[in-house]
Amino acid sequence: MIKLKNAEEIELLRENALLVSRTLAEVGKHIMPGVTTLELDKIAETFIRDHGAEPAFLGYGGFPFTLCLSVNETVVHGFASDYRLKEGDIISVDCGTKMKGYYGDSAYTFPVGEISEENATLLRVTKESLFKGIEKAIVGNRMGDLSYAVQEHVESFGFSVVREMVGHGIGKKLHESPEVPNYGRRGDGKKLVEGMVICIEPMVNAGTRSVFLKEDGWTLNTADKKNSAHFELMVAVKRDRAEILSTFDFIEKNNN
Repeated sequence: MIKLKNAEEIELLRENALLVSRTLAEVGKHIMPGVTTLELDKIAETFIRDHGAEPAFLGYGGFPFTLCLSVNETVVHGFASDYRLKEGDIISVDCGTKMKGYYGDSAYTFPVGEISEENATLLRVTKESLFKGIEKAIVGNRMGDLSYAVQEHVESFGFSVVREMVGHGIGKKLHESPEVPNYGRRGDGKKLVEGMVICIEPMVNAGTRSVFLKEDGWTLNTADKKNSAHFELMVAVKRDRAEILSTFDFIEKNNN
């Protein structure tokens, strides 16, 4: 069942969304060659707790870290470790918070130092596809309109959309209905109505869309070992244009 949110609930979700956005920016300041992903995880946990919230992912379904840290060919749900980032890597940082009974969830893929042209294009196209989907998150459209917009943009550049993982509703639970696929057909799927709050999160592979689950039961990698990118924003469905609750502005101000 889809739980529609009233204005008060949307404000509580926005508070979480903005804290997640600030956490991602704080982590982003430390992303450079030589830092370990475990160090990034600790930075995020401290920042979230210092701002009166709990890390939403830590312990969720047994997940052992604050962040999902997915480097290069890891698509999503990568574990923090002693791995030291290297010049030319890309790293998806997916973060969640829980505060005042509601959740926040967003993700951003960062370049580590100077990256290749292909990686830069992968990041740009994945982020663009997210905003193509957001444009369709309006009352009267169907989920397939949003999903198709993401897929069409990604595939026009020769990249592929991961199908095993999808976006989701969010509220008093981290993952709620409806599912938000990144592939689909226009006119298909659930009707989008005011009060829906969803996480749109394209996961895009440079090569084939095939993926495999590692032995830890969480980490999803590309089958062909080509890189993958992931961007996610929280969005409230509205009449004329979607209201974006989380933001990349804090990150991108730091990087400019």
